[in-house]
Amino acid sequence: MNKLVVITGTTASGKSDIAVELAKEFGAEIVSADSRQVFRGLDLGSGKITEEEMQGVKHHLLDVASPNDYFSLADFQKLAYEAIDDIHSRGIAPFLVGGTGLYINAVVDGYNLHESRPDPELRKKVEERTLDELIEILREKDPEALTRVDLMNKRRVERAVEKVLSGKTGEKPSSPRYDSLVIGVTWPRDVLYERIRIRLDRRLEMGMIDEVKNLRERGASDEFLYKLGLEYRYILMYLRGEFDSFEAFHDKLFMEIRHLAKEQMTWFRKRKDIHWIDMNGDPIKEASLLIRKFAIAGVL
Repeated sequence: MNKLVVITGTTASGKSDIAVELAKEFGAEIVSADSRQVFRGLDLGSGKITEEEMQGVKHHLLDVASPNDYFSLADFQKLAYEAIDDIHSRGIAPFLVGGTGLYINAVVDGYNLHESRPDPELRKKVEERTLDELIEILREKDPEALTRVDLMNKRRVERAVEKVLSGKTGEKPSSPRYDSLVIGVTWPRDVLYERIRIRLDRRLEMGMIDEVKNLRERGASDEFLYKLGLEYRYILMYLRGEFDSFEAFHDKLFMEIRHLAKEQMTWFRKRKDIHWIDMNGDPIKEASLLIRKFAIAGVL
């Protein structure tokens, strides 16, 4: 199998910067694995890397969909496979970089995914159910799904129930396409939370609220923005007057981003193949040694 280097980790950990430095060293191209950066116009809120920050390293799977578009895990996997295979065909090393755990797993583990589009009526009925009701449906109709789905994440449970009610029970065995090295990037909790606070304040100063205003003016629906979660959801709520003050909005968003970081670590801990690098040491050197050992010789 062709080789694939994966760089993942928690939000605000600095994985994009590390990936760029490593990509420059190995002459690699980067394939983004972020569920919000696929959308055009979602820049500050998604933490999308800028052209200047790319430092000449080619990036793939940024800005490949428009707001309000339906973009599924199967869509991502298909585009990621195409990008990675194209990079390999040109004799270049591909790096898969991002913090969306499900996107990472879909490529690294080779999920066999259904590509059918959702039934809007069924989706609406499912989304009206409580989390407890949805879990009970899974328990009755596909109990094995209870071991595969994050039962604290209502949206994930909703999608699992959609599959069950559409007659798509069970999971086909995964079939990895690549030999992957997975490198993890994070910080001790107190350091990470401070990085999150600094980044949030900087992005707000740069105009993150105006970004959401502009998205709405250009036709992005409130439903689309709300389902994106985090920055887009809470800025939308702030613009709709659902917070008593800017401070209340800021504190809630900060808390939710910290919660995301905890959820990401819970997700990543399920992978036993992640090599966590020491961010207090020389992370570039450590990651570089891992990659060189992994590559052995020739193109990754």
